[in-house]
Amino acid sequence: MDLRNVAIIAHVDHGKTTLVDELLKQSGAFRENQQVAERAMDSNDLERERGITILAKATSVEWKSTRINIVDTPGHADFGGEVERILSMVDGVVLLVDAAEGPMPQTKFVTSKALALGLRPIVVLNKVDKPDAEPDRALDECFDLFANLGADDDQLDFPHMYASGRAGWADFELDGPRKDLTALFKLIVDHVPAPKQVKHEEDDFRMLATTLSADPFLGRILTGRVESGRLKVGATLQALSRVGQKIEQFRVSRIQAFRGLSYQDIEEARAGDIVTLAGMQKATVADTLCALAVDEPLEALPIDPPTITVTFGINDSPLAGRDGKKVQSRVIRDRLMKEAESNIAIKVKDTPGGEAFEVSGRGELQMGVLIENMRREGFELSIARPQVIMRDGETGREEPVEEVTIDVDDDYSGAVIEKITGVRKGELVEMKPSGTGKTRIVAHVPARGLIGYQGEFLTDTRGTGVMNRVFQGWTPYKGAIEGRRAGVLISMESGDAVAYALWNLEERGKMFIGPQEKVYEGMVIGEHSRENDLEVNPLKGKKLTNVRASGSDDAVRLTPPTVLTLEEAIAYINDDELVEVTPNAIRLRKRYLDPHERKRMARAQ
Repeated sequence: MDLRNVAIIAHVDHGKTTLVDELLKQSGAFRENQQVAERAMDSNDLERERGITILAKATSVEWKSTRINIVDTPGHADFGGEVERILSMVDGVVLLVDAAEGPMPQTKFVTSKALALGLRPIVVLNKVDKPDAEPDRALDECFDLFANLGADDDQLDFPHMYASGRAGWADFELDGPRKDLTALFKLIVDHVPAPKQVKHEEDDFRMLATTLSADPFLGRILTGRVESGRLKVGATLQALSRVGQKIEQFRVSRIQAFRGLSYQDIEEARAGDIVTLAGMQKATVADTLCALAVDEPLEALPIDPPTITVTFGINDSPLAGRDGKKVQSRVIRDRLMKEAESNIAIKVKDTPGGEAFEVSGRGELQMGVLIENMRREGFELSIARPQVIMRDGETGREEPVEEVTIDVDDDYSGAVIEKITGVRKGELVEMKPSGTGKTRIVAHVPARGLIGYQGEFLTDTRGTGVMNRVFQGWTPYKGAIEGRRAGVLISMESGDAVAYALWNLEERGKMFIGPQEKVYEGMVIGEHSRENDLEVNPLKGKKLTNVRASGSDDAVRLTPPTVLTLEEAIAYINDDELVEVTPNAIRLRKRYLDPHERKRMARAQ
């Protein structure tokens, strides 16, 4: 059977997981009466809730005697570590672009990685049946994007199609028959080359591990593409590190390949196949699994460095241990080390006291997803404000800068530009109309300036603005950037909040808690309307007498509290505050810095 390995690249919410659903259905991967969930590739609970792809996943379909292995890649740059590894397993890419929005920042990020590997793209203009679709403009923007990213002549001569993933059709012409995805299947088979590894079937077995997972029955499982040779169950292999050091020798207990959405046992893996192997105990991502006669490891692609660091600590608040079961620092450390092993874009380092851990990653979303997964597993944590990682470059001290693409109503563009170029010290790169009454703004902004900006941005644009960001590079340090201006309201008592007290405090600012919520001394319960912090008493009840008076017995009408999501809470806090995360609650509280920590914060600023 012929073989094709292809990855699908798209920005968040441009419809790639929906398109993969249709490819699976029309290839006959499901029975006619089989019940299949919508967005079947989004197997993770968080992926379904947020509508984004977080983990790269592979599937396999058969079309006219050709097996097509399809890899669904994450659309957000924070999960770029997944993308960089996965692209080494494929021989072509399908770039899916929303016909209304055109190529977006995350598309640019992943496409640059694919073009650098020499992969030839296929462009599919999706959602052309939307009323605001402009497929011709989107196609021109794709060509300009490829040219700017240094594509060669073969890559610039890319085929393109018009499609609607939800409706399940793709055609070469905009006014085509709009029946099914047959044309897309045929284009993948004709345009994407067969794996060149097939020529090396008789060589010694070699495979680069690209993803790591665990099974309660099989133990450690590594997935990758077979670069050369053949492998049968029961064979003995060795694992080599990036530098050629022998890690372990093991017997292959099981070989599995993707068939539809599930794994199936196979007896033999051949060059070019994407398979998972079980039986190893120490081997991990970026290691080479090979025959005993091989002494040179396969080259592993370099991974972009982390740009932010977040301190994870134990929850030491007065309410600690009431919700979660996993509260000890050693248990938190083991979980973080396990995450760092499977996700090579994350680095974990112990702090001097041993009670907290510095976790470095690509962005706030990646950190938020990790914390959310941990709280659902029963962990209790305290999270500090994210800090940007600086480096010493040719021009001295350098900091990461991100390319920000903003689509906003014309009425609010002035306020946005003022914030990102003035207060946040960004540089305006491009500003152009992007549809009826909309403006697209592209700017390069220091990563420090974007921490905590999302909430302010939504306020400035009355909730109508859309902001996308991607790592751009490094720039000379731009000096101090002003943080949150408003102070906070801090509880001076411990107990259950009283509605009457919160009603009287509303004139001081907006509240983060409602009546009957548990509070403690030092807990942040709201945002002050002025710049200074203010200690207040949310437990103060009404003085009761046996005399009724007109006007003094008014009903208490509370404004609904502002409930911060996990990412909003992490971005909101200042350096002297923490986010307390438990399975059932997200709270903010003050912390008191020791002199060593105060000096470190000063250096970071």
